[in-house]
Amino acid sequence: MKDQIVVGLDIGTTKIVAVVGRRNEYGKLEILGMGTAPSEGVMMGEVTNIEKTVNSINKAISIAESESNIRIGKVIVGIAGMHIGCTKITDSVVINNDAGEVSLDDIRRLEQNVGRTVMPPGVDILHVMPQEYQVDHHSRIKEPVGYVGNRLVGDFHVITSRTNAIQNINKCVKRSGSVHGGMEIQDLLLEPIASSLAVLTEEDKEAGVVLVDIGGGTTDVAVFYEGVIRHTAVIPIGGNIITQDIREGLQILPSQAEALKVKYGCAIPDETKSNIVVSIEGLRNRAPKEISVMSLAQIIEARLMDIVDEVNRAIDDSGYRDFLGAGMILTGGGSQLAFIKQFFEYNTGLDVQIGYPNEHLGKSKYDEIKSPKYATSVGLVLGGFMNVDARENNYKNKQVETVIVEVAEEKIESTEKIIKPKKSFKLFSGLSNFNTDLKNKLLGYDENIDNTEY
Repeated sequence: MKDQIVVGLDIGTTKIVAVVGRRNEYGKLEILGMGTAPSEGVMMGEVTNIEKTVNSINKAISIAESESNIRIGKVIVGIAGMHIGCTKITDSVVINNDAGEVSLDDIRRLEQNVGRTVMPPGVDILHVMPQEYQVDHHSRIKEPVGYVGNRLVGDFHVITSRTNAIQNINKCVKRSGSVHGGMEIQDLLLEPIASSLAVLTEEDKEAGVVLVDIGGGTTDVAVFYEGVIRHTAVIPIGGNIITQDIREGLQILPSQAEALKVKYGCAIPDETKSNIVVSIEGLRNRAPKEISVMSLAQIIEARLMDIVDEVNRAIDDSGYRDFLGAGMILTGGGSQLAFIKQFFEYNTGLDVQIGYPNEHLGKSKYDEIKSPKYATSVGLVLGGFMNVDARENNYKNKQVETVIVEVAEEKIESTEKIIKPKKSFKLFSGLSNFNTDLKNKLLGYDENIDNTEY
């Protein structure tokens, strides 16, 4: 069987990134190729110019194809921007099997019902994220498969997007890679969810954590608790607005403002030395301009306060501020500012760590991929290998355990009169280390993967 290969395409406000990856023999992500290009035609995470965006995507895809020696035909695309919304929906289905037990089919029927919920005109459902379930009078159930009852009720975090935003992304991808007749979107994945796959551990999600991804156009927030995503928010402020503030405040060129932010930027003015001055090249026929590093930090601090205020509001809106045992994980390009960790700790009251997409990465010739600014790109590739809500795999595993036992019982019956267990599903129910590879083979996880073109 050929290697399963996934291509992630991050259409960001500042850069377009295409990453080609596969799983190595140790289950780690091996990066086969990576292409980046300046993003033109995207503002605050939303496509505003089709032609410019197509050109940028083509540049990134061309580099990734050349370095990986793989023809790219399908991509998993990240989506973000102010057009993203979220709502909570509760729905129910009747448990209609003879045993009266909740099955994976019941859960899928329930999710499909929620996915068909009528939205306002011009709005599409992007993700249906299960929160918790209730079976008759048993509530707050995380994994309801096997529960006996008459009715299954589920609470869902539903993420929506404006229809035209999805259509514009789809149009850009289909018109890109035109040398091969265009590409197609294998899946759309909300960017903070993608970033969470790259930088959060299962322990983080279980204990309660808020992910803050500071990108170029927006700052994305996702709150997790008990292993489940509970709240999402998109803040229309990112690194580009900080750069714009520096440009206007110091009256310099955009390229100079970005360079100053990256090299000398600091989130806390008191951590800089007031007497340090940086000299930058003046405009034509003008003398060099001297910039105070203290003044630079004060401009950055003012805009970061706007971001942290909105982050605090999102956390409060989620209702989970008191349940964030793992604190906050900062990632994205904006998380690389000096002392930003301490800035967010002081202004949110949470323990803060910087999130690097390293845990799932194997050895790679691309050291830059380990930077927080590529967290979304790595997460998009990982999204092709794992279910966003891992509970479905647990359901499948339980089904496989039952099937294996039933097969074993049939073999026992075919020999002589040997006593068998009364309830077959209990045989493996307590074995957490049951052979995962065997289950994966039986489930045929790779059967739907097209390995001839990626």
